[in-house]
Amino acid sequence: MKKESLIKVGISIGDLNGIGTEIILKTFEDARMLEFCTPVIFASNKTISFQRKYFKIQASYNGIDDISQAVEGKLNVLNVWKDAPNVEFGKETKEAGKYAFLSLKAATGALKSGAVDVLVTAPINKHNIQSKDFKFPGHTDYLAKELGGESLMFMVSDELKVGLLTDHVPVTEVSKHITPELIKTKVAKINDSLIRDFRIRRPKIAVLGVNPHAGDHGVIGKEDDEVLKPAIKEIHESGVLVYGPYSADSFFATGAHKKFDAVLASYHDQGLIPFKTLAFGHGVNYTAGLNRVRTSPDHGTGYDIAGKGKADDSSFKEALFTAIHIFKNRLEYNEITSDPLKKLSSKL
Repeated sequence: MKKESLIKVGISIGDLNGIGTEIILKTFEDARMLEFCTPVIFASNKTISFQRKYFKIQASYNGIDDISQAVEGKLNVLNVWKDAPNVEFGKETKEAGKYAFLSLKAATGALKSGAVDVLVTAPINKHNIQSKDFKFPGHTDYLAKELGGESLMFMVSDELKVGLLTDHVPVTEVSKHITPELIKTKVAKINDSLIRDFRIRRPKIAVLGVNPHAGDHGVIGKEDDEVLKPAIKEIHESGVLVYGPYSADSFFATGAHKKFDAVLASYHDQGLIPFKTLAFGHGVNYTAGLNRVRTSPDHGTGYDIAGKGKADDSSFKEALFTAIHIFKNRLEYNEITSDPLKKLSSKL
C-alpha cells in the first residue's frame, strides 16, 4: 500500500531582525514535528545557518534550490536568495523588510501554484516591508490580492474564535466603513469558515456593537440601531444563527463568548485585546475566506526580545497544526459535499 504523502507546509521567514527565524527553528528542533508535515522555509542556507548557530539550536536542515527537491522527514530550506543579509536583532531596517517580502512573495507563489499545500507566515514589520511591490497594511490584504476569495482576519484558538468587521482601519474611520453589505459579507465568511474549515454544522455567531453599550438605544451613537441591528436581523432571517449587537465591555468578562462558536468584533482592538488576553501564546491568526490556507502566530516581531533566545514557539506550533487541521478539514468537506452523480458520469 502506497504511503500517504505528508502535507507540505510553506514557511515565510518574516522580519530577520525579529523572533521569526528563532521560533521556526525551535519548532523543528523537535524532530517529531517532521512526522506531521514536510516543511519548506523560504529563505537561504546562509540565513538559516547563521541563526541556527547564533541561538545554538540543534535543528538540521536540507538546503534545496527547487521546491521539487523537498524531502520528507527533513526541514527543507529553499534558497530564495544567495547572499547573507545583515541581521541587527531588535532593529527596524529596510534590509530586513526587503528580505521579509522576498520570502513572502516566493512562498505565496508556491502556495498559488500548489507546490506547497498551506502557508505559515512568521511575523513581519508592517512599516519596513513597505515598497513599490508591497503597499498593504499587512499579510491579510496582500494575500487577498494574490489569492482567490475575500479575506477575513480570523483569530482562532480551541476556546475562542474572533473575526473583525474592520481590521487595520483608524478608529476615527471605523463607523463609516461599517455598512450592511460589509456585515453580511463578514458574517457569511465566518459562517462558511466555521462549517468548512472547522466542521461546525450549525455555527452560532455573536456580533459586538460599535459604540459603548451597543449605543444604548441611540443615546451613544446611532450605528448599532440603524446599521448593525437591521443587518443582523436580515441575516438571521435567512437562516444563519447570528445574534447581537452585544455590548463589548462586558461580553468576554461574563463568559458570554462561550455560548457562541465565533464572535465578530467591530474593530481591531475591540476583538484582539480580549482574544490575546484569553488566548495569547496558543492563538492563531488565520486568513479565512481564501482558496488557500494561511496561518500565522498571534504575536508580532518581538523586537524587545529578539536575539536573546527567549522567544516562545508555542503560537507558531499552533499556527502550523491549525493550518494542517484546516487543510484536512477542507479536503473532507469537499469530498462530502461533492456531487456523486457528477463523479459517476465522468467515469462513464
